[in-house]
Amino acid sequence: MTGIDEIGEKILQVLSHDGRISNLDLAERVGLSPSACLRRVQELERRGVIRGYRARLDTAQVGRGFLAYVTVGLAEHTKAAQHAFESAVRTAPEVVECHNVAGAFEYLLRVEARDLAAYKAFHTDRLGTVPHVRSITSYIVMGSPKDDRA
Repeated sequence: MTGIDEIGEKILQVLSHDGRISNLDLAERVGLSPSACLRRVQELERRGVIRGYRARLDTAQVGRGFLAYVTVGLAEHTKAAQHAFESAVRTAPEVVECHNVAGAFEYLLRVEARDLAAYKAFHTDRLGTVPHVRSITSYIVMGSPKDDRA
């Protein structure tokens, strides 16, 4: 991490696992006084190293228990085709992550839906109607033995 010292790295590590930790507990864990720790965290936030904090939800309890990773290939490799696809994906609430990747396809999506029927509707009625989409391949998640995303 460029420009981040060992204490800064410790702060980031602790916060990435527990964003709700109190400043007092964080300071103790990284070996700083509470005021010095708070200044460090505020500086990391100001610099944009810490971009925000979020709650991890139980997707099944909020009606999004069906998870699929979806690869999308475009028929055209132009900026206009990419822009059109990305604009369409931004408005799709089922798509919680969209990554432009290098390889055999252009995009990797993380899609959350209520169930298989809801995913099928998204796949057919939403994703399948986006201009320039050449291929769609779905990988249905059957379990997640490790998930360290914040």
